[in-house]
Amino acid sequence: METDMRKITGLSAFAALIATPALAHHPLAGAPMETFAHGVLSGIGHPVLGFDHLFFVVAVGLAAAMIGRLSTAPFAYLGAMIVGVFLAYGGIALPGAELVIAASLIVLGGLVASGAALRAPGVLVLFALAGLFHGWAFGGSIAGQEAGIGGAVLVGYLLGLAVVQYVVALAAGALLAKGGEAIRPRLAGAVVAGVGATFLLENVEGLAFAALGLG
Repeated sequence: METDMRKITGLSAFAALIATPALAHHPLAGAPMETFAHGVLSGIGHPVLGFDHLFFVVAVGLAAAMIGRLSTAPFAYLGAMIVGVFLAYGGIALPGAELVIAASLIVLGGLVASGAALRAPGVLVLFALAGLFHGWAFGGSIAGQEAGIGGAVLVGYLLGLAVVQYVVALAAGALLAKGGEAIRPRLAGAVVAGVGATFLLENVEGLAFAALGLG
């Protein structure tokens, strides 16, 4: 048990350390998206380089496998994620998005770590709610591009986002299905929750500093 706790703490700290804003939000090294290929590459890079998003998608795959809907349940997240991208692209704000994203890791990771029997309706609702905010965060990268983006870039971006996250979720769920030592879902869930707690504390700290005029 003590060894598992050390693994959880170490993995959570490592993920938070390497998930810097520059890495998580510039898969093209800050260059603007101008072509379909740029959109695809950026869409693939954002969930992979943004560890808050990556860890959540891993938990999506684990939870989807736990409710016996590995191939279909992630679409609840992906569909809402696409809606979130369009909300950001259209200039519609979702207050407290970063806090909600961090909380989503804590909640879903905690559910997986608990080892309790998960019910499909509740899991799908959680996927959809979280997907909306994760998608909004993804959409911020294209909404903030000064020159705007064309339709081909947007299609490529959404394609990259959807495909890479679906593959990650499937891979995580498939490892769970193998059982044995392939993966320890409760440990993985605890790591996800730990990463979420770290991000949540960072966001709360940032808000506190800003309120005090120290940001």
